[in-house]
Amino acid sequence: TSGPPLSQDSRRSVSCPSPLPAPGACGSVTGFLNSLTPKFYVALTGTSSLISGLIFIFEWWYFHKHGTSFIEKVSISHLRPLMGGTESSISESGPSSSNSQSETSRQNLSECKVWRNPLNLFRGAEYRRYTWVTGKEPLTYYDMNLSAQDHQTFFTCDSDFLRPSDTVMQKAWRERNPPARIKAAYQALELNNDCATAYVLLAEEEATTIVDAERLFKQALKAGETIYRRSQQCQHQSPQHEAQLRRDTNVLVYIKRRLAMCARKLGRIREAVKIMRDLMKEFPPLTMLNIHENLLESLLELQAYADVQAVLAKYDDISLPKSAAICYTAALLKTRTVSDKFSPETASRRGLSTAEINAVEAIHRAVEFNPHVPKYLLEMKSLILPPEHILKRGDSEAIAYAFFHLQHWKRIEGALNLLQCTWEGTFRMIPYPLEKGHLFYPYPSCTETADRELLPTFHHVSVYPKKELPFFIHFTAGLCSSTAMIALLTHQFPEIMGVFAKAVSMISRTCVEYL
Repeated sequence: TSGPPLSQDSRRSVSCPSPLPAPGACGSVTGFLNSLTPKFYVALTGTSSLISGLIFIFEWWYFHKHGTSFIEKVSISHLRPLMGGTESSISESGPSSSNSQSETSRQNLSECKVWRNPLNLFRGAEYRRYTWVTGKEPLTYYDMNLSAQDHQTFFTCDSDFLRPSDTVMQKAWRERNPPARIKAAYQALELNNDCATAYVLLAEEEATTIVDAERLFKQALKAGETIYRRSQQCQHQSPQHEAQLRRDTNVLVYIKRRLAMCARKLGRIREAVKIMRDLMKEFPPLTMLNIHENLLESLLELQAYADVQAVLAKYDDISLPKSAAICYTAALLKTRTVSDKFSPETASRRGLSTAEINAVEAIHRAVEFNPHVPKYLLEMKSLILPPEHILKRGDSEAIAYAFFHLQHWKRIEGALNLLQCTWEGTFRMIPYPLEKGHLFYPYPSCTETADRELLPTFHHVSVYPKKELPFFIHFTAGLCSSTAMIALLTHQFPEIMGVFAKAVSMISRTCVEYL
């Protein structure tokens, strides 16, 4: 069965390279394959299974430690530059680590601090209308309970017993039942027709349209300004009067801000911008209310990009807490300068320009701060009504940002295209595991729990970090499984697998002879 021995000339023809395989070489290969026993195939498949299994284990370990595939990293870092690729240049174009460390050292925020959503909707005119249409509750009890605590902090003080209407409103803010709160607000107005907080409650919860809410807020503004002037005149008389002034200041700022939001929703955007700017000038200490985020959104609607840049220059500072609105708006402005002419094919041929590198860096920064946002902007995940409170860097903040800013990304030609081309790559560049941080402090590990309490049950909460498994991990897993299965079949059915292997070798030999 092994055939006649090869002559010296035929051996020489096998050892010498030639463009096409000689007939003697094919005959020798056929003879060699025919001489193999089933034990050889068992050993071959078993060895292949072992090697592929070791590669798969190493790939899995490397991914869990570094967040990327070793084979993919080597390919991108060493092979792609030789082939003229530019992805390595993108990955190396990030900001210096010294700047990121200085910014990280200034970030001393608690991990899971919940913030009031600067762009929260109106309960009666928006949240309740959603419930009427869909039958679903967009707000969780935990979220509404946080709002009740905020209302008690902003709208009540220790001197409420001095005015009967304020005493009634103090009880109203603690009521859990909306009809009971509305009834208490009317009782306060019967005692004092100039009770500003009573108008605020009715505007938030009883008004079914933005027009009705604006009308009630204007009545609240008239009463609130009168009370505020009185409190200013008496603020130094006692600690109680100082507390009352703080409360009346909070009420006045809240009313003006909500009036600005009403104007924005009704299309009077310039009026809304003016109210916000006046508020920021008149009450500069109240930066904790994040009024600048309302201003950014309104300026983007006006397409006043120079004014947006001026606001960012003031509030995008390393000493101030960041937000998705700040990071992604900064990325949008830099993307705007290059997105209309950006093409992945062109960029891969000529490399990235300085402006494109700056845009990629800005997207990298934004994605590292909140990696949930791109899926909403790219409409890979459906939006819901934003909650009244958000968790920075969490899914709730991503929903609140995308709900209002998606239209601004769509308005700029090519912005979403550039985001789609870069966000997955920058996501892979985010430091891994959680204990690390490149541009920001390490990502909090408790965001999932807080987001599940803030977001309704019908929403699928986005969890981070959940990096997609690289292709080579899937490939090595499939290779290991297939070779292990072939080894098992060869061990159990050696004759059949031997015949199968010989048939494959004959087919391959026929193809080679044909070529």
